[in-house]
Amino acid sequence: MGSLFEELEAREVAARVRVEELEAELAELSGKLEMAREGLERLRIARETVAEVLAEMGPERSVAAVDAGQAPVDVPMTSAYAGAERQVIGVLTVPNWQPGMGSETLPRVYRDIMEVVADAPGPVRAKQVVPRIGLPAETGKIEGTRAKLKRLVERGWLDEDTPGMFTPARRRGTISPNSR
Repeated sequence: MGSLFEELEAREVAARVRVEELEAELAELSGKLEMAREGLERLRIARETVAEVLAEMGPERSVAAVDAGQAPVDVPMTSAYAGAERQVIGVLTVPNWQPGMGSETLPRVYRDIMEVVADAPGPVRAKQVVPRIGLPAETGKIEGTRAKLKRLVERGWLDEDTPGMFTPARRRGTISPNSR
């Protein structure tokens, strides 16, 4: 009979170890679940906040006034996003260039890039723009700036006649020939 009791004790020890392992897994998964719930809640709040902001922005309200935190002026101003559908899917930070639209409608970093390109005596490369807008000349910063320059070309703000060489857009009609 001694061996039967020993076998039962061994099985009990193995079962206890397995229960402890499962409890540890459960605690780890509970922590992951809580973090995922917090992330989901932050995304929900962000989506609702953006929807509220976009709903409050009328097409007559100046983007510059919104950026400066000012109340809209009685003079109607054309928004960079006038006529855009107000469904919250994504935010167009760089609007397509339209006649009469100035660089003040662009986010700050894009205005800085536009100023550097406009002040240059000729076409500029991304690696020339980076230090002039106050960023370190690192590969990541150059590639990020190149993407911004390409976005400005796509939206009609700049031209890229030679790959990697950017110039102010020559306005032919209402939109740059390089914009899509």
